[in-house]
Amino acid sequence: MDVLEALRARGSTRAFTSRPVPADDVRRILDAARWAPSGSNIQPWQVHAVAGDARDRLCADVTAAAAGDRTAYSWPYQYYPVDWRDPYLARRRACGWGLYGLLGIGRGDRAAATAHELRNYALFDAPVGLFFFIDPDLQPGSWLDYGMFVQSVMLGAQSLGLATCPQAAWAPFHSIVRRHLGVPDGPVLICGLALGYADGSAKINGYRPERLAVDEFATLHGFGEAS
Repeated sequence: MDVLEALRARGSTRAFTSRPVPADDVRRILDAARWAPSGSNIQPWQVHAVAGDARDRLCADVTAAAAGDRTAYSWPYQYYPVDWRDPYLARRRACGWGLYGLLGIGRGDRAAATAHELRNYALFDAPVGLFFFIDPDLQPGSWLDYGMFVQSVMLGAQSLGLATCPQAAWAPFHSIVRRHLGVPDGPVLICGLALGYADGSAKINGYRPERLAVDEFATLHGFGEAS
């Protein structure tokens, strides 16, 4: 699979099989992703991979917390805009209702919506979870670098026939994740990532939200001009 093919094939998988992912494959993916660019080569990524019983215990504790009183948990950073506006609000709504419509979750069905949300904390049944931390004193440039690193992880997984789902939803429960993974206070949990083999029979994995056409977001300057 070439890079352009992997970019088009990658999607957020929300149903995985129980087939295990060998530790050697996780290492291969990270070994390739470590070549992602970072300003002055500071390489801000700190990665924890979890599988087996350790994964199950972490998922159980965070699921219980997410299903209960969430007032004790808060985001360690601001992910979404404080005040939504179009076109971003319209895109967000289209994505959400497109996914819920596929699942048969109607407007106002909070019980079904909550049940679907809690699937995040089971890693959508993926056998491996990756958790990405960054030091809190690093600036937006390093977060930009980190995004390129996480994308590199996902493309590396895609090349091995593995599926992924990046999940910022883990961030509010960073205290529980830290406790399970032995991460001290300080580094910020950016997100989790479900890693495994996609369940090809799951309807939800057929959901692919629309993307803007190139001409809707890009302007090309100077191409075709005489030199």
